[in-house]
Amino acid sequence: MNTFAQSAVAAWQLLVSGDPVLLAIVGRSLAVSASACVLACGLGLLLGAWLGVARFRGRAGLLTLLNTLLALPSVVVGLVIYLLLSRSGPLGFLGWLFSFKAMVLAQTVLVLPVVTALTRQAIEDAERAHGEQLSSLGARPLVRALLLVWDERYALLTVLIAAFGRAVSEVGAVMVVGGNIDGFTRVMTTAIALETSKGDLPLALALGIVLLGVVLVLNLAIAAVRGWRERVDGGGGEGGGMAAWWRPEARP
Repeated sequence: MNTFAQSAVAAWQLLVSGDPVLLAIVGRSLAVSASACVLACGLGLLLGAWLGVARFRGRAGLLTLLNTLLALPSVVVGLVIYLLLSRSGPLGFLGWLFSFKAMVLAQTVLVLPVVTALTRQAIEDAERAHGEQLSSLGARPLVRALLLVWDERYALLTVLIAAFGRAVSEVGAVMVVGGNIDGFTRVMTTAIALETSKGDLPLALALGIVLLGVVLVLNLAIAAVRGWRERVDGGGGEGGGMAAWWRPEARP
């Protein structure tokens, strides 16, 4: 396979025939990223919502740290998780190094700042619009955070989709903690890097096509959610959503 055209034809044949090696790598990659997003979003949504409404000393410094973590290199995350899970590390007793769980943990740590920061921004913007009204009606910070999370659920759904896209396209952390072991910890991004270095361009190209397809689907989903939110907001009228429900006259 010396030409791009030949590699592309062979890659297409792998996709059409449903090559078992290809399908196994894709399935493992999606499973790792989905698991990491579930964990990161569960914690990130709560933490981001709290940061969006809470006001305390040191908040500005915490937000600066959070924004710094958005640009945290994935290989650094992989290195830290590797040291924690190694035999001499504090979490070495778990025996997770070079396993599915290690890759999920690494991607969770990588995605968590993204979910938290984007959620915090969305909830803080909503707090500026409805927070004073909710406070005057007796809603405490935790209640306000939960109400605003529900009110901004469409925007937060976009955050979840973006977080999955960040996780599925990551290579450095899972390469370090997973070891890229064939049949166990090899995912799409690490397999592309390995197969390219080996000269097996058809498999690498086929995986690249799948990865691009996943990213395309995620972008289409984000656009669909945004359009859906605009239609809902336009049809709901001013002051709709959970903030309107909290008004005494609106409650049953």
